[in-house]
Amino acid sequence: MRLDQFVSQASGIPRSETPKLIRAGRVSVNGVALRKASTHIDPTAQVLFDAEPLSLPGSIYLMLHKPAGVISATEDPSHRTVLDLIDHPHRHTLHVVGRLDKDTTGLLLITNDGEWSHRLMSPKHHIPKTYLASLAEPLTQSAAQQLRDGVQLHGEKHLTQPATVEVLPEQQVRITIHEGKYHQVKRMFAAVGNRVVALHRESIGGLQLDPQLAEGEWRVLDGFVL
Repeated sequence: MRLDQFVSQASGIPRSETPKLIRAGRVSVNGVALRKASTHIDPTAQVLFDAEPLSLPGSIYLMLHKPAGVISATEDPSHRTVLDLIDHPHRHTLHVVGRLDKDTTGLLLITNDGEWSHRLMSPKHHIPKTYLASLAEPLTQSAAQQLRDGVQLHGEKHLTQPATVEVLPEQQVRITIHEGKYHQVKRMFAAVGNRVVALHRESIGGLQLDPQLAEGEWRVLDGFVL
């Protein structure tokens, strides 16, 4: 593991700022001051920053109720990101698991566990994701059946995997998919001649969005494994 990566993850200091701290001799590894940020170290080594011990934080799992108007990214020069909503000491080590469109609300997971997020988003694991969609027009029975059977998305070679579709009052539909194609839910409804006017993710796998979380709020998932 690179020294600057270790210092950033262990301290919560942005990685872009750690090289100058290392060059200043403020970081030592096993009693030796190292001044090269790219030096590779054993993560179990004794690392001191200003004579105070540093240790990696371990796996972090967060649940966020994403509001509309923020983007699913770690940083952006012109838009507010979901990480701007997270007040966590190791915020700069975190990344977003998958993404939700800027105008989509609901459950978003954030972590520092790269292997876990890859496994969660990999299509081969078929993790179900459930959305509540508000539509421009009522969904017909035939259109609902098309979604259940799989539809052809524009630009795609294969049909979507079968979806679970529950038609609700007031032109709402609860839909569960097992893939994660770009704008998939919106494109699926477009493929059957309808349009999504609002979209909200309710769950991923067996994890439901905490109803106590208001939009923009988050909480830690202790010992969480999905």
